[in-house]
Amino acid sequence: MTLNKQIELDRRYLRMAKIWSENSYCTRRQVGALIVKDQMIISDGYNGTPAGFENVCEDENSVTKPYVLHAEANAITKIARSGNNSDGATLYVTDSPCIECAKLIIQAGIKRVIYGREYRLTDGIDLLRRANIEVIYLNEE
Repeated sequence: MTLNKQIELDRRYLRMAKIWSENSYCTRRQVGALIVKDQMIISDGYNGTPAGFENVCEDENSVTKPYVLHAEANAITKIARSGNNSDGATLYVTDSPCIECAKLIIQAGIKRVIYGREYRLTDGIDLLRRANIEVIYLNEE
């Protein structure tokens, strides 16, 4: 695949992750993630509460509740339940991964991470790069 074709696909999947983020009930920040392998979406996720919990992500002071799952974690755990695997896959996520999600990404065998919004903390991105995972920031604004 040519570089231009890959960038075009990366932008398209990132836009799809952005649309998927609209499923989130979180008010402070809506985050969406897609995991793609062999040009097929094998999993998706968005930030929110665990299954069976009320769809309220923030407390009365607008602080995110500690049990809210990140979009990347939701997408990765969905794969675990599906019988599929993410070895060599690409993760498209609207926001740069935190360090906790970076650890999950590494352990899931994901080899590329494409994200569209930077976060003030870079420890997650730094850890991914240290693990030799290709990390690309594509500003979609």
